[in-house]
Amino acid sequence: MDTIRTFIALHLPAAVEQTLLDTISQFRLRFPAASVRWVRQEQLHLTLRFLGETAVSHLPALQQGLDHIATRHAPLTLRLGSLGCFPNCQRPRVFWVGLEGELERLHALQQEIEGLVNQSGWAREKRPFSPHLTLGRIKDARQLQGNIWYGTPTSGEKQMPLTKVALVESQLRPDGAVYTIRHVSRLTL
Repeated sequence: MDTIRTFIALHLPAAVEQTLLDTISQFRLRFPAASVRWVRQEQLHLTLRFLGETAVSHLPALQQGLDHIATRHAPLTLRLGSLGCFPNCQRPRVFWVGLEGELERLHALQQEIEGLVNQSGWAREKRPFSPHLTLGRIKDARQLQGNIWYGTPTSGEKQMPLTKVALVESQLRPDGAVYTIRHVSRLTL
């Protein structure tokens, strides 16, 4: 059985991607180069559900389900919020920016997608949905002691009109994941 590694995500407007890249550039100057693997532009997205290994034969049903869900949801607008870390900024593993705005509508969309993947055979996600945009993955937190992680992106576009849900293939490579969009569903209500 052929499988690919997949996730479902909302893709970001180019102006917001640029704001995030500018934010990454500011932090890149403050942190030792070997301490963080920064996200590249083509990796910026808002994950709605990570699926992992997915049988290629399941893709048509997932695509059809996403198309149906998309017709039941209108485009939504979010804003870039505060910066933070998972699990926390004392022991950071992931550096991210949070989101504000139409979060109830975002959660409703995510819950409907969660229902689709559960009906398609995936186990229910154990962690609560925590909307964020990953900026970097921490490789060596010891080098980052005393650095300030808090704040907000300081310049550029912060409003995000979101209109497309994508089923994305993720190929892991030594220099980072490479993403290929396998299907796009437009929010059209």
